[in-house]
Amino acid sequence: QVQLVESGGGLVQAGGSLRLSCAASGRTFSTYGMGWLRQAPGKEREFVAGIRWSGWSGYYADSVKGRFTISRDNAKNTVYLQMNSLKPEDTAVYYCAARLTGQGTWQGPYDYWGQGTQVTVSS
Repeated sequence: QVQLVESGGGLVQAGGSLRLSCAASGRTFSTYGMGWLRQAPGKEREFVAGIRWSGWSGYYADSVKGRFTISRDNAKNTVYLQMNSLKPEDTAVYYCAARLTGQGTWQGPYDYWGQGTQVTVSS
């Protein structure tokens, strides 16, 4: 089992920044990579960014490229999402998720989920 705990959400004005953190515990060595996904009210959950534990490159949705950066600290078993130039349309609950294999795409599937953290961007 893998446990994921997100933090860092909050209220920010458009153009501002936030950094989300996801602390992983348990059998983290068994996972392939981590992703951030988000769900806005009335909308389907969507992929935001992903990263492998063994690599340095991040993978991003087109809507956040150039504004968001995903990174990881293997020693701390923590994944971060630095969000800059935030827009009101970035408002959503952001979820951290872990995947056991590289099968599929960064859209999914994911095997473990955090509880989510709310990000609200005011105009």
